Amino acid sequence: MDVNQRLRAMVAAQPYPMLFATLSGAHLYGFPSPDSDYDLRGAHILPLAKVVGLEPADDTLTISQVADGLELDIVTHDVRKFFGLLLKPNGYVLEQLYSPLVVHGSPGHEELKAIARGCLTRWHYHHYAGFADNQWHLFHKENPRRVKPLLYVYRVLLTGLHLLRSGELEASLLHLQDIFRLPQVPALLQRKTAGPEHSQLPDADLAFHEAEFQRLQAELKDAFTATHLPAEATAETKSSLNQLLIRLRLA
Repeated sequence: MDVNQRLRAMVAAQPYPMLFATLSGAHLYGFPSPDSDYDLRGAHILPLAKVVGLEPADDTLTISQVADGLELDIVTHDVRKFFGLLLKPNGYVLEQLYSPLVVHGSPGHEELKAIARGCLTRWHYHHYAGFADNQWHLFHKENPRRVKPLLYVYRVLLTGLHLLRSGELEASLLHLQDIFRLPQVPALLQRKTAGPEHSQLPDADLAFHEAEFQRLQAELKDAFTATHLPAEATAETKSSLNQLLIRLRLA
């Protein structure tokens, strides 16, 4: 099987109907290494008997496989849990929902994408600022340093900036680079995509990257102050999510 066939087969083998499954991780962000694993993410639909009975519900499922040197993993949440995460300032689930790398879709997936635009809020600032902090500390303390966490720093800061300024979610650093044009990014992308997953960056200009990290964090904070995004999802958005959940469950 080729990679796409393996991904589709993995989705088809899930124990519950799938609302959607997309690729996340380095493939979504635009900088997979030749040996990067494939991160499938999505939402499944538990049958009614599973959620009303005494037995614990499978609200999160995680499965990993390695075949012919190819590592694949899939993490899915039941639709009720997934919808609840959408109503929190959780950038992960939004990026999974809107990933253009769709392995399995459905009419419900398209409906959810339309509704979830109302879940984009100013408070997603904290998700992206916090994620960038964590990746910067990881990059800073490593010896030797790796290019991957540094690319994550730039990716999440630019995703957050673009979201707060435009109201649009963009997770690919390749597309974000077309907008922000940071001169240091192309060489980092080339090193990451040409080498193994744990590509090192022994010649990193730490002072330069730290100054860029601080500059972009400050811009992100300013964008948070100025954004026109709402503080929370509207009552209409919450009602639409609830109605969709009921229809999916009863179906």
